[in-house]
Amino acid sequence: MYEERIWRFLKGKLLSDCGAAGLMGNLYAESGLNPVNLQNTHERKLGLSDKEYTQQVDFGLYADFVHDGAGYGLAQWTFWSRKQNLLAFAKSREKSIGDLETQLEFLWKELTESYASLAQMLLSASSVRAASDAVLLQFERPADQSETAKARRAAYGQKYYDQFAGKEAAAMSNSPLVSYTKLSPNHSGRRKHAIDTISIHCMAGDLPVESCGNLFASPSRKASSNYGIGSDGRIGLYVEECNRSWCTSSSSNDNRAITIEVANNGGANQGWPVSDAAYRSLIALLVDICRRNGIKRLLWKGDKSLIGQVDKQNMTVHRWFANKSCPGNWLYEHHGQIAKEVNERLEEENMVRYERLRDIKNKEFHDIVEKLMDANILGGDGSDPTGNEDIIDLSHDMVRTLVLEYRGGAFDRKLKAVGMEPAVKD
Repeated sequence: MYEERIWRFLKGKLLSDCGAAGLMGNLYAESGLNPVNLQNTHERKLGLSDKEYTQQVDFGLYADFVHDGAGYGLAQWTFWSRKQNLLAFAKSREKSIGDLETQLEFLWKELTESYASLAQMLLSASSVRAASDAVLLQFERPADQSETAKARRAAYGQKYYDQFAGKEAAAMSNSPLVSYTKLSPNHSGRRKHAIDTISIHCMAGDLPVESCGNLFASPSRKASSNYGIGSDGRIGLYVEECNRSWCTSSSSNDNRAITIEVANNGGANQGWPVSDAAYRSLIALLVDICRRNGIKRLLWKGDKSLIGQVDKQNMTVHRWFANKSCPGNWLYEHHGQIAKEVNERLEEENMVRYERLRDIKNKEFHDIVEKLMDANILGGDGSDPTGNEDIIDLSHDMVRTLVLEYRGGAFDRKLKAVGMEPAVKD
């Protein structure tokens, strides 16, 4: 399920095809490429599934994550200091310990800071077997380092090499929202970084997508963008997402960013505003780009010093790289609102919801919600008198909030009033 995303991340760090494949083969041997994977022996020992263990650590219900000796995550981190660092890293990003991108960034941090020679080798590796053996012996260091184990991990790596090597461009898609395509010759070919950034520009004119495409079609122009949006809301494609456009006066930014030109229905004296139709299409296009490229949220602080720190800010503007006013004051001042609207759409699509009480698999959460229902503090739709099949339609965040409030004693007075045990004992 995560194979392509992991491959693209590693290639975005400029690992060679053999280096990426060798590393992935080892990760597969350790965890099956499952970021919430808990070592099987500890699943049985603790009586917790992968998901339950992850949730309990995230919510502070399980305090022994660092010292329980259980392998966890993509690389099956086991030693206490590495698990401690993983936990701290996830908390610093306000992410789950089981979040794929968080673990990949942590993995890369470990490699570059503590295994620098291995990281350098993976950048230039020309043999899957050599890369695989290096990861096994230097990074993973499993108990079984036999020739059989080496061959098995290298075979896993070879599978990923055969599946993905040289195919990153084909793996990248373009938006289905495009209604006009005129590909520009003005680009640098395949990106050298994974897509993790958005750069919104203004056309400084009320150009339809055709006119913008014609401008970018001229080699003498030496400029382009991935997409363009006209004032009528139509979306044009000028440089495919797999390729680096020439848009922000920054090679580094253009290699990692999807760049979007937006037509203006007002001039400089108005701050280069955009039409309602263009704005709506911009939001829809950004949601689609984020969804397809694994960008979970748009982050905007208006802080130039955060360029490249995509866990803190993943939106950039042309004015930060050149002496220009682009994207104009109107779009610049709306970046926070744009991020908010896109994130709301993404959250709606990705929100975990529990339709019925039985859908809450975490036992503690299930029992607390059931207790609140029994006390008539929380009600379902009344379709099932026993409650278990009652439709409650609660999001995971709502359930988590109820649990936290329950543990803090927020419902104790009402519980006592109906003769039930309070959460906080006197």
